[in-house]
Amino acid sequence: MPRKPQQPPEPWELAFREEVRRLAPKSGLTVARSVRGRVELKLRRDGRQQSVVLPFAWTKDDWGDANARVRNVFKHLVEGHSLAAACTYAEGKAPKRLDAWSKSAEAFEVDKRQHGRAVSAATYDKQYRPVVDMAVGLLGSRTPPVSPSDLIDMCIRAWTPGSRTRQQRAQALVSFLTFSVRNQHFPDVWLPPADLRHHIGDRQKEALSHKGDHFDNDQQILNLIASMPTEEGTDRDRDAAKRWVNALQLMAVFGLRPVEVGSLKVQIDPTTGEKFFWCTWVKRAGGGSTKPRRLYSLPLQDMDGNRVDWNLVERFDAGLLPLPEPRENKWGEAFNTYLNRRPAWVSLKAVMQETRGKRILPYSFRHTYSLRGHVQGIDSGSMALAMGHSLDSHLRAYPYASADTTTAAFARVNGNRTPVLTPA
Repeated sequence: MPRKPQQPPEPWELAFREEVRRLAPKSGLTVARSVRGRVELKLRRDGRQQSVVLPFAWTKDDWGDANARVRNVFKHLVEGHSLAAACTYAEGKAPKRLDAWSKSAEAFEVDKRQHGRAVSAATYDKQYRPVVDMAVGLLGSRTPPVSPSDLIDMCIRAWTPGSRTRQQRAQALVSFLTFSVRNQHFPDVWLPPADLRHHIGDRQKEALSHKGDHFDNDQQILNLIASMPTEEGTDRDRDAAKRWVNALQLMAVFGLRPVEVGSLKVQIDPTTGEKFFWCTWVKRAGGGSTKPRRLYSLPLQDMDGNRVDWNLVERFDAGLLPLPEPRENKWGEAFNTYLNRRPAWVSLKAVMQETRGKRILPYSFRHTYSLRGHVQGIDSGSMALAMGHSLDSHLRAYPYASADTTTAAFARVNGNRTPVLTPA
């Protein structure tokens, strides 16, 4: 029996296909008539074909509604979801009941605190509980979010775009949703998007770093340390000043976090016999952990290029480098409290803010260590290892390029002496 000749497409069919093609010219997304006469949405991705039949008839009357649904599906596709998941989101399917989300939150806390890279109770309460509790509350509300993307946006919108807190809340929520799907057998439609950049956003360029900026030059640090009242006041005042001078020297020369000052010991290199500092402090968080590490000194230079050597390793090893003893080991608070009582520190902060637009904080010693290393030609990977964080964190959060580093790089190529840090 001869085949029935294929009918040419009607104008609305051509228009429907063209609308989808314009929506995403290179996405591999197309529409066709299914064998049962419905709208079939197809996606070719990575050499594989995905298809979902939509609840619309392949007719002139339904193609407008079907096209609107395809547009909604596409919004979820660009977030990295599969075609099936994107279609489910676009259909607006309701999430699981509140009690299921609450039980998943309880199981998630146990998992984060007892398995894998386990976090402490304090870390969980600070970084995970607030956003997880908020998410569970929203999912149990009268108008719950219908997709992970909506849930993430609702849970982080109160924080500044691009801020560290906004990033941490988004990442914590991703961990919770992923756990709910993979461990608690929630539908795959609740898998969070792979790319969070759109949700986290970008920090405004003029916004100040919450951990401050670097000093203009090493001489500012030298002047600040020299101003400490080591020969003034009572015996107790002089003793405290000497201890804080030692702590500031350690932060400046080794690029330490304030909390790391109290976590040092001396070891000996078995190959060279050289003594060196070993930092034992470990930072545990959901995204990973900071491992104990060897420290590398970058001595400061005065404005004449003379290197200043305080012999910190030798003095520490000989018991001649007494340090402050903050209450409850709260080094960050202790540094802030002591320095904010020093006129030279207060004056320098004000001048840097007013004339340079810079925010000087205890972390500025660490920032300046980073910049000093790059001025002297040390690569980013080595600096990241020395400072105890990932390369990505180093490039994102710590000074790398300045007028000085650029000048130094070209000076080395041209055979000139590497310059010291000077005001930009």
